[in-house]
Amino acid sequence: MLSLKKFFVLLFFIPVCSVAQEKQHVNMIRVTDANRVDIYIGKSLFTSFLFPDTLEKPVLFPLNDADNVPVTRGFPINPRPGEPSDHPHHIGLWFTYENVNGIDFWNNSYAISTDKKHLYGRIKTDSILQVTSGKTGILLYHANWVNYLNQALMEEKTRYEFSGTNGERTIDRITDLKADTDIILEDAKDGLLGLRLAKELQIPSHQDQTYSDNKGNRTVVKKDIISNGNYLTSENITGDSAWGKRGRWCKVFGKIGTDSVSITIFDYPENPNYPTFWHARGYGLFAANPLGEKIFTNGKSAFHLTLKKGDIIRFRYRILIQNGNTTPALSELNEIAHELDRK
Repeated sequence: MLSLKKFFVLLFFIPVCSVAQEKQHVNMIRVTDANRVDIYIGKSLFTSFLFPDTLEKPVLFPLNDADNVPVTRGFPINPRPGEPSDHPHHIGLWFTYENVNGIDFWNNSYAISTDKKHLYGRIKTDSILQVTSGKTGILLYHANWVNYLNQALMEEKTRYEFSGTNGERTIDRITDLKADTDIILEDAKDGLLGLRLAKELQIPSHQDQTYSDNKGNRTVVKKDIISNGNYLTSENITGDSAWGKRGRWCKVFGKIGTDSVSITIFDYPENPNYPTFWHARGYGLFAANPLGEKIFTNGKSAFHLTLKKGDIIRFRYRILIQNGNTTPALSELNEIAHELDRK
């Protein structure tokens, strides 16, 4: 575990991997009356950090590529015609978990009935600590993971670093969780870093699919034969077979209009239970979950993360969004992962 001293020191001294193309200026604009920070790269909006009381967790929404085309689903905040409306808790890019001392932070949304709300938690951002523009935009915030009684189970301090070039957008996320009481993050399917893809990047499906959370809530995902997405992992596993597999990185890719678009999430060796399992669903949920070992291995092994009060654990990820004539090959992404491993 990190000491409290190292927690504050390391958080501010994390290098960012250099890119071959020239970085564009990142303009960070705080909108105080809307609980929002807008992130512009060059002249276009890349994403916004949203933390209003109407959301159960802070999110980045939407995510746009370098041509200002959304690569995340619009629903439920800004629905687009023809896109699916299942899983209303899937908003942009987020970081939550299904089982923290028995409390579900992942599946909470406006769709949960009042009589079940006590089973779910919220992540409340209470302070924006830093907003800095430049070649790398920096956002640092503090939040509390609270139960239905508003009691804090964990404190979160997250540093985002945003950068971009003519054909790339990069997010580096460094999150430290500090236990305010003894904590067990019980092995569970739904976690940890997730995003919901634009409809075009879903894997085509020819029949409806039904999914359930750990409380028996059922969600039906309608069939879709128009989308053209696919997954590729660092272990050269593709398609729906990527689900539940380990890997240093996973890429989703496809065509949006005439452009080839990809999103790659990179894991880091210092993260718990590295390399992560990929909770990568064909219907558009793209998540890295190192803590769901039991379901991903069909019960052959399990991983329960425990924190004593005062302990701090770190999770670090890179999200790389690329668009152009082609998407990066396995060898190119392995080289990026190798460079990140040396950081």
